[in-house]
Amino acid sequence: MLKTILAADIGGTNSRFAHFQTDLKTTLDLVGTKWLPTTEAESFAELLEQLRLSDFTLPADKADIAVIAVAGPVEGGNYCAPPYISWDIDLTREENEKKVKQAYLINDFVAQAYACRSPIGKSARTILAGEIIADGAIGVLGAGTALGKAILVQVSDKEYLALPSEGGHAFFPFLTQREIAFQEFYREKSGLEHITGNLVVSGRGLRYIHWFLTGEDLEPQQVTARFAEEKESETLAWAAKFYGRVCRDYALEVLARGGLYIAGGVAARTPEMLTHENFRHAFLDSPTMGHVLAKIPVFLIDNQDSGLWGAAFYGQQIL
Repeated sequence: MLKTILAADIGGTNSRFAHFQTDLKTTLDLVGTKWLPTTEAESFAELLEQLRLSDFTLPADKADIAVIAVAGPVEGGNYCAPPYISWDIDLTREENEKKVKQAYLINDFVAQAYACRSPIGKSARTILAGEIIADGAIGVLGAGTALGKAILVQVSDKEYLALPSEGGHAFFPFLTQREIAFQEFYREKSGLEHITGNLVVSGRGLRYIHWFLTGEDLEPQQVTARFAEEKESETLAWAAKFYGRVCRDYALEVLARGGLYIAGGVAARTPEMLTHENFRHAFLDSPTMGHVLAKIPVFLIDNQDSGLWGAAFYGQQIL
């Protein structure tokens, strides 16, 4: 008998929902999806009500299990106060319990980690070739509204465990004098003292990189629109270098011998950053661990619904 899974990926800009079916053995099939603007809801309960009134194919209260992924640390498996959303999520509140029955709340990059073992992860694009070690830890990271990170480890023949991280809030490592000048520029223009990975390799980071290098203050979408046309863009070169550096550091931190997977909107929409020579150079740039990094494969999950697949994979494991 087929079971139904409601998967959700609640982001700072959009909230994505998906209806999956599974036979609890091998199949995990996507039936339908729905995107809703997160900012147009004043609470999580209101967001669920908007979903109910939409043309989505699975009523939330009819799903056998619901797995909700959200940016930010999850407390007790049922509460999160996302840093880039004006409201919190508490699955124990009566208004929410009425709308979903068996529900689980997980970090959004925990979902991205589980996606690595879903059909979406298996079809990921190879950016840098390497040697996968079957029982090696898998590192997952990606930038969208912010920079997310997670680790995936195999705990049995068929079961995986994803561990969350808030490493995107760590300070970004600026190295050269010109990069330090960019850091000061970012501080001055943004009014922010702590320039973290969240601020550098996310969409907003592209805005400040381009502004610093060219004097043009453009929206991130305007900046990325130029990448396909301007192959010698200095903005693209810097973005590729910074993204490679973030990936290098995380691959070493978790010793990602099972591979490093990149998800998130920025890389999916602008793969030129990952195929740029600066990305490869920055990723391999280590006087002590370069030989290790050269063996770690890097993949791009460019499906915008990867978080939904990961949430569904986790729901399938529970069922």
